[in-house]
Amino acid sequence: MFQPPFFNRQALSLRPDPARVLVRPFRPATEPRDLNSVDKTRANHIVDRVLGLDLATAASQLADVLENFEGRHRNLLATFEARADDMEDALKSHTDFTQLQRRLVGAYFLHEYSFEASALFNPSIIAHPDQTGAPDGGCRFILSLRAVGEGHISSLTFRSGFVAADGSVTVDPSARLASIPRLSHRTSAPDGETVEVTFEPNEDISERVIFPITESQSNGIEDARFVEFDDDGKKIFYATYTAYSGRAIRSELLETTDFLSFRMSPLRGAATRNKGMALFPQKIDGQYAMIGRQDNENLYLIYSRDLHVWDGGVPILKPRFPWEFVQIGNCGSPIEIDEGWLLLTHGVGPVRRYSIGAVLLDKKDPSKVLARSCEPLVRPAPSEREGYVPNVVYTCGLMRHRDQIILPYAVSDTFSFFATFEIAALLRSMTC
Repeated sequence: MFQPPFFNRQALSLRPDPARVLVRPFRPATEPRDLNSVDKTRANHIVDRVLGLDLATAASQLADVLENFEGRHRNLLATFEARADDMEDALKSHTDFTQLQRRLVGAYFLHEYSFEASALFNPSIIAHPDQTGAPDGGCRFILSLRAVGEGHISSLTFRSGFVAADGSVTVDPSARLASIPRLSHRTSAPDGETVEVTFEPNEDISERVIFPITESQSNGIEDARFVEFDDDGKKIFYATYTAYSGRAIRSELLETTDFLSFRMSPLRGAATRNKGMALFPQKIDGQYAMIGRQDNENLYLIYSRDLHVWDGGVPILKPRFPWEFVQIGNCGSPIEIDEGWLLLTHGVGPVRRYSIGAVLLDKKDPSKVLARSCEPLVRPAPSEREGYVPNVVYTCGLMRHRDQIILPYAVSDTFSFFATFEIAALLRSMTC
């Protein structure tokens, strides 16, 4: 691995596990449609066939389904019933059916999805809101990751872990089960849908998977950049992410206080039509502040009095070194240190090789660049450059712990590593 001497890579990696599956709606269709629609003719035919079974055969079929799948998912019968509730249009022509038949209908309109079969990458890290059980001198954290499964659909998944006093990183084992949240509220507007979703409190955080819900997200929730935001003493966790419909991208915002309930809403304004926006962890001079890329090669500083509307911005960083000549972008929200705002960046160089660098911005006026790294902190190693997208290292967020930075980062858009480095050593290396 090409890296400076102060860059301490941990003996830890996270790799995609195709055995982790969730159940999600199966919608028989002849062509792509809205996420919540189905081919009603085909759906009615399936329902008619199921309800045409005699009760003994229906009971045998449901028992067979439960024998095969019940141990792989929580509350499977309740999931079948909830899916049947979604099928009211197909059921309304039938006035006399049993709970057993209803559950079996629900089973026919679900399928298992291996949500991280292809990749588990582009991590972001923040301090856990509950530090119960944190080691002495250490800190518990929550890690978010982009998971990719069949059809290159991206979802948001989580892990927990802790940093020990000596800076070593441990990730808790992931749960065997996985589930998507309950949709608790949906609001439609001309600029897109806002949705609120809720997980069950007894589900481990590694079970929780936020799968695309709205049309704008239908092909992916990508590259969430989490930040712990100080809102006049109240902690709110925000994440900017890219919503991909299969045809268009846009930036959206996720917010939570407990990682059980989440609100997801569109961002508006000219600056939100691009990827890679990252929110500062606090207001600056009474305004929200964001780092973003508006022209596919430079980084901009953007201010707004409305968290959901972003326009304008001034360029503050342009490609300067050979390893970033193609473009630069941010690698998560800035971190406040004594010397200013520490921002990690990614640069794209020859043969579309991605590397990670660092920039120091003035604390009072982040448009002022105080220092930047002449050479990358990390770049693809020859032994680890193979994967879904070769020659890429990337991260969506870092965390400060005492005098160290904890950096999770992805390799080749496939799996994720961890590294630590001392802030003072990094600053000494930033001579440009």
